[in-house]
Amino acid sequence: MLKTKPIKLIWVETPTNPLLKVADIEQLARLAHEYDALLVVDNTFATPVIQKPLTLGADIVVYSTTKYINGHSDSTGGSLALNDNELFERLKFLQNAIGAILSPFDAWLTLRGLRTLELRMERHVANARAIAWLLKNHHKIKIVYYPAFFTGEQGRIVQKQMLLPGGIISVELDPAYDVQSFLGNLEYFPLAESLGGVDPLIDHPATMTHAAIPAEERAKIGLSDELFRISVGIENTADLLADIEQALSKTTLRNE
Repeated sequence: MLKTKPIKLIWVETPTNPLLKVADIEQLARLAHEYDALLVVDNTFATPVIQKPLTLGADIVVYSTTKYINGHSDSTGGSLALNDNELFERLKFLQNAIGAILSPFDAWLTLRGLRTLELRMERHVANARAIAWLLKNHHKIKIVYYPAFFTGEQGRIVQKQMLLPGGIISVELDPAYDVQSFLGNLEYFPLAESLGGVDPLIDHPATMTHAAIPAEERAKIGLSDELFRISVGIENTADLLADIEQALSKTTLRNE
């Protein structure tokens, strides 16, 4: 009989990329600690403004500071947040030994962004709500993935641990329409794989972030070729809505 190796760490991203599925952090923390394991939560999409994993039992919270923390898409970095001094000292020793630190200028850029994080997130969310409702009610859209719309168990988790639904929306175009036609007609949403900056960005997973995954495997996890992910910016709401509306109006049928 094979012996199972002890579990040392559970890593979870919530919400996930790109379908924004949520996981119950409190329940996962109980499970991890039952096996004397650490729970690590990637909280990049939510930010500490929207979700606070340490208060829900997580041991380590991971952020790509490149995204919302910096907020201006002009530095690359990451951070770990903990509330255990002993674990902090262990990780700090490793960081020092490996040399994984930001340059002084990148640190300054990240600190500058952190100072406006809460204000920016409020605007990101306000714009995302408006865009999500526009898309949800449009006849060329098949489905909108946005935590504010989740129901059932997913909705319960959102209500339990997220203070706001976030600034990321994933959308599936009706397969009768050409997704590249829609993407190509946008003026304010450039195609890019990053997210969380003051400017809006749009990503097409099938040809960008998830292009290395075979089509049949993408289909198994719900990543259709018509799916796109929007990182909503903080510009004028009416301008963003107008751009999406005009792009949808010009979106043609497939093979047209």
